[in-house]
Amino acid sequence: MRKDCPCGIFSSSSIITDFNQRTIHYKYIMSLLPILTFPNPVLRQKAKKVAVFDEALETLISDMIETMYDAPGVGLAAPQIGKSVQLIVVNAARDPDAQESMVMINPEITEREGEQIDEEGCLSVFDLTASVKRSKKVTVRYQDIKGGKQEMTVEDRFAVVLQHEIDHLNGILFIDHLSSLKRTLYKKKVKKMLAAQK
Repeated sequence: MRKDCPCGIFSSSSIITDFNQRTIHYKYIMSLLPILTFPNPVLRQKAKKVAVFDEALETLISDMIETMYDAPGVGLAAPQIGKSVQLIVVNAARDPDAQESMVMINPEITEREGEQIDEEGCLSVFDLTASVKRSKKVTVRYQDIKGGKQEMTVEDRFAVVLQHEIDHLNGILFIDHLSSLKRTLYKKKVKKMLAAQK
């Protein structure tokens, strides 16, 4: 999810704080990853569950966090960088200028409550923001970077971010929540832009 919607290199000094209030210090050198954009077919695939929690997964998480902040964004799902696995990273900081990286692996929304409409944009859907109706409060079950089972309930703007990113794991983009007319107009716009690049 894009940071500008109202809606570098890291070393051992970089940290990730998971929802279990643990701080993990990373020793990996992070690298930027290319972000896929609509209509790349990978974005429409249902991501597979993560079964192995190893150093390769931690490196992928590190790279995704670096890529998210560089974009800049407040959330990034693995399918957006071409990895069709159930993994998202988000910036959970309340201060828009701060960074508090959080990781959710195999996340699943188990409860929803209320409604809210907020402005959304997406790193994979360029040149578009729109109002989207989402649940106001959600409960999410997930695993942390070591495979431990966790659960948390969030609301308001952070609930929007999590719903947006978890949608990516199911092959859903925020444009799918728009009217058919708006989707059609956007698809025509993208088709024309891609044709102009050839």
